[in-house]
Amino acid sequence: MQRERKLVAIVGRPNVGKSTLFNRVVGAKKAIVLDVPGVTRDRHYGEANWDGPTFDVVDTGGFESKTDSPVVAQMRAQAMAAIEEADLVVFVVDGRAGLTPDDTEVAHILRASRRPVICAVNKTDGPKQDADSYEFAALGFEHLAPISAEHGRGVSELLEQIMALLGLSWDEPEEEPDDEREIRVALLGRPNVGKSTMVNRLLGEERMIVDSVAGTTRDAIDAPLVVDGQRFVLIDTAGLRRKSKIDRISSEGFSVMRTLRAVERCHVAVVMIDATEGVTDQDAKIIGITHEKGRGLILLVNKWDAVPDKDDKTMDLYRKQLEVALPFATYAPVLFTSGLTGQRVHKLLELVKRVRENHMFRRSTAPLNRWLDDVTHRHHPPSYQNKRVRLYYVTQARTAPPTLVFHCNHPEGVHFSYQRFLINQFREHFELDGTPIRLVFRGKDNPFDEDER
Repeated sequence: MQRERKLVAIVGRPNVGKSTLFNRVVGAKKAIVLDVPGVTRDRHYGEANWDGPTFDVVDTGGFESKTDSPVVAQMRAQAMAAIEEADLVVFVVDGRAGLTPDDTEVAHILRASRRPVICAVNKTDGPKQDADSYEFAALGFEHLAPISAEHGRGVSELLEQIMALLGLSWDEPEEEPDDEREIRVALLGRPNVGKSTMVNRLLGEERMIVDSVAGTTRDAIDAPLVVDGQRFVLIDTAGLRRKSKIDRISSEGFSVMRTLRAVERCHVAVVMIDATEGVTDQDAKIIGITHEKGRGLILLVNKWDAVPDKDDKTMDLYRKQLEVALPFATYAPVLFTSGLTGQRVHKLLELVKRVRENHMFRRSTAPLNRWLDDVTHRHHPPSYQNKRVRLYYVTQARTAPPTLVFHCNHPEGVHFSYQRFLINQFREHFELDGTPIRLVFRGKDNPFDEDER
């Protein structure tokens, strides 16, 4: 089974260069930025892959001395939750400013956490600063890394330390081979939407702790299930830890991190929406992540039993509202259920199987090109810079999700509206719901095409 990726938290007091280091490690274009309700500072999550296995990185707010500011208190609580969540902590300090009382306070917290810690002494731009950085050895951490996050100096050596402490090898394959007979299903959604109740209903036993307090549980739990010979692994993104003050403060923010890790591991994502509240911004972001990662997608509208005054038109109206709120995910099938009463829950796993089959869809070149000929005859691509755009032929490059490669004369001239048209036509012709479809356009000179030049 695919293993869960390691998580590295970057912590330290304000203005020591944590975000600069974060962007250096993950690359600014790879960073995922999410507004988390209740936190005034954006949370930054990213993936780091330096020619080796991928690991996750989270940038935290700055630790400050005790203060009455609720904003600082929340940032501190978020950083505390990140430490608890992480497999390794990179503690960033300012080499120019030297050792401060706030650094000593953070170091005390980190030692109590019993997490592996690398003390990254930032803003050390040369050999003289390297020597000065050993002042921070007084903090008592075994691993010290003089770096300049702004200029990249020492970052490679820091990454080597990170990889070693995480037990990762540079030549290790990023993923273990999948068991094609197994379908990994992640149940995703905001706190208190009913994920654990749904898992318990599917399993037919009380395997997950269920509580009405949002953020009760923290870790992803794998629950194997075999139905009619098909093996499923249900990934519940809630967990089995005690409720605590930190949990309640941080559950909304770090549910996003846990969601990212669960999405990486799953084949099909079942995103649960509270029928009584409708789609929220947080729901849309979770669904957007699933779409971008190319996973199979099902929208599960839970707590349908709690919707008042339903009639035979209520479901259709709700579907239309979902299409308006989530225009990028209209391909996802919608199932209206109640984990509490079991209403329509029996349909979920059959729907998962269908979505997984569509996610693994593959066709040979001949039927794909028959489809392309039919589509382009009915609706030619728009011209580009007064030149005719020609799609010569199409091949399928991969599955999960289905990815089509179009060979054409002007790849840059295929407008996004025509790309959307191709996706819709492909989905309708081959009856593919629940899976994203990727399109790639490559240039190819055709010596027999007089319009090419």
